[in-house]
Amino acid sequence: MAGEDLIVQFQQLGMSEQKAKETLKNANVTRNLQLALAETKLPLGDGVGMLLYHMATKLKPQIAEQLPLLVRFIVDHKLDNTQRVDAALEYLLKCGQKMNASIDVAELERECGVGVVVTPEEIERVVQEKVKGTYKQTLLEQRYHFNSFKIMQEVRSELKWADAKSLKAAIDVEIFDLLGPKTEADMKPLPKQVDKQPKTNAKPEAAKATATDAAAPTDGANTIAELMKTKVHFHAPGENFKTDGYVVTEHTEQLLRDHLKATGGRVQTRFPPEPNGILHIGHAKAININFGYAAAKNGVCYLRYDDTNPEKEEEKFFVAIREMVEWLGYKPYKITYSSDNFQQLFDWAVELIKKNLAYVCHQKADELKGFNPPPSPWRERPVEESLVLFEDMRRGKIDEGAATLRLKLTLEEGKVDPVAYRIKFIPHHRTGATWCIYPTYDYTHCLCDSIEQITHSLCTKEFQSRRSSYYWLCNALNIYCPVQWEYGRLNMNYALVSKRKISKLISERIVHDWDDPRLFTLTALRRRGFPAEAINNFCAQMGVTGAQMSVDPAMLEASVRDVLNVTAPRRLIVLQPLKVTISNFPHKGPVELQVPNFPQNPELGTHKITLDRVIYIERSDFKLEPEKGYRRLSTQQTVGLRHAGLVISVQEVVRDPTTGEILELICTSQSAEQAEKPKAFVQWVSQPIELEVRLYELLFKHKNPEDTNEVPGGFLSDVTENSMSVLRAYADRSLKGVKVYDKFQFERIGFFSVDPDTSGDHIVFNRTVGLKEDAGKR
Repeated sequence: MAGEDLIVQFQQLGMSEQKAKETLKNANVTRNLQLALAETKLPLGDGVGMLLYHMATKLKPQIAEQLPLLVRFIVDHKLDNTQRVDAALEYLLKCGQKMNASIDVAELERECGVGVVVTPEEIERVVQEKVKGTYKQTLLEQRYHFNSFKIMQEVRSELKWADAKSLKAAIDVEIFDLLGPKTEADMKPLPKQVDKQPKTNAKPEAAKATATDAAAPTDGANTIAELMKTKVHFHAPGENFKTDGYVVTEHTEQLLRDHLKATGGRVQTRFPPEPNGILHIGHAKAININFGYAAAKNGVCYLRYDDTNPEKEEEKFFVAIREMVEWLGYKPYKITYSSDNFQQLFDWAVELIKKNLAYVCHQKADELKGFNPPPSPWRERPVEESLVLFEDMRRGKIDEGAATLRLKLTLEEGKVDPVAYRIKFIPHHRTGATWCIYPTYDYTHCLCDSIEQITHSLCTKEFQSRRSSYYWLCNALNIYCPVQWEYGRLNMNYALVSKRKISKLISERIVHDWDDPRLFTLTALRRRGFPAEAINNFCAQMGVTGAQMSVDPAMLEASVRDVLNVTAPRRLIVLQPLKVTISNFPHKGPVELQVPNFPQNPELGTHKITLDRVIYIERSDFKLEPEKGYRRLSTQQTVGLRHAGLVISVQEVVRDPTTGEILELICTSQSAEQAEKPKAFVQWVSQPIELEVRLYELLFKHKNPEDTNEVPGGFLSDVTENSMSVLRAYADRSLKGVKVYDKFQFERIGFFSVDPDTSGDHIVFNRTVGLKEDAGKR
């Protein structure tokens, strides 16, 4: 049917022309409406058209065959409001867990309240109980600022099938009867509450989605808890069959019943990293989604090491992964290993062979590459032959690379017969030399999910093409089948996260190790001083959508700055010291000053600093020949000293007679109360301690260093020169007893964190992020 004709028909359902045109853009809704229209005749009774539209938007593929029944009930006014339509859809989905289930029409009508009439008198009675009983005192206190939706919800729980409009009208009448007309105070908006959660300063354009279903700003939240409770809507445990694409078999109903018995209806997720590298910023999103969703639903999350490739696994990676999960604030319910299940996985592989769903193949790895490899000549070999060969593989009688076990299925992407087992004559870190065949990720992770009774298998979008094999394997073995949900991968611009390429950076001595602060591994971010809270909040802002996000570091840094701004105490430090002697120092000797840790919140404590005749200021805070608009110290301009109550002016400039370099300033001082107010106040230190300060820049010049179109010479050619610089700085003595990972704001400079290289009197700081750019500071 032509689009113009459909628009006319959609308008006859009660839509505006604009709404009809928008609906036409949604292929699923359009198809459902076309099928609905084929089951009935126009014109329709009042309200019927929009109820058909409501049904068409909510109809899931697994109950699409029930569309004629739903249309008939709507046209016959059995489903005469959206509540009844929703109840019908819910009932049909519940029936969907039984394969080829027949619909009990009488039970459907009972579930939908067909024929149930709620009288105006019943509505009035229940509303009065709430307005003049339960909520009377609250209403008298809050008056018309009270959210009456709470009353609506409670009445709806008692009178499920009450008409929504009648219910709203009754509530309004009873509230008016109690409170009378609105006063001027009722018309004023309530004062805004102070938001204790720091808000990001990142510009919206800092994050760009590379997928067409890019996340809208409303897809994110300030915290992971808020995100999971308000933005994420996954299926309830045991209701797997209600999700799109879930495959129902004759065993599904009993398996889900057994699953609920085993879990008690609890949400169970898992984070399943491969222990062959250090976690990066993309993993932080996965950790937050898996652990965060479980926490929000009072469930549990496993940390499962997918240790099926002994060739690349190292103990340091196991330790680092657990450390990073716990650093982000999450405690695994249980730590498990895919290798715990090697025997069960092998037994299931034998079962698949016996069902003629798997076979031993001798095609080489090179032959299987790509999306269109030649068909296996061994696909139809006898079951008994594959059983013998698979046992030979297990016993080490076949050479590595000479045989694999393949599954008889085709993935969504068109890949045929994925490999389930391969031969590797490498001892395993946990099972030793017991096994010389190891299962692949595609074979392992769904079966381990089933063993651990995972309710929500949450993974990145690239695994969507494996969803069919996930469901196929579980159903082929008649075991509990979890639901796989996919979300968009998080990529960071100007960064690498490839384990192989980071290893190359390390071997080429471009970076020092996996925790080099210029990288975006989690260990590197921790070392640089990024708070775990900031990383979690950043992940929350990204949301849980199918869009693959490519984000500039500035957006992550904004989250870091928000957290540190309220948690990092202030200190005075000069990165490039310039000696200043105050010739008329107003005190007899050195004096101690009490300085607030947080100048805007003095109640959060103080620390002591020393003021003496000789101080050091930042070299860049003095200019012999200042440009127009310069606000700091010059021979013609005074400057104030932070927290000291003094304003200084230059009396003499001392230079090196050989090089002409400025070595010292001789200055006079005035009390800040008596002096003319200076244009700026600068930081300073006196009787300082020395620090090593490391400053970092972006490691790569281009957004996508791996893109050969942007960087034809490869990522190694894109490395920024001098991406790390080291300074010898002076700081006040309050920093003498710092501990590794302590964080501070160095006033007027940025946020810094104590590096693990710190030992004894050798104190090392890393610049975490700079302060927010201030165009007026010159």
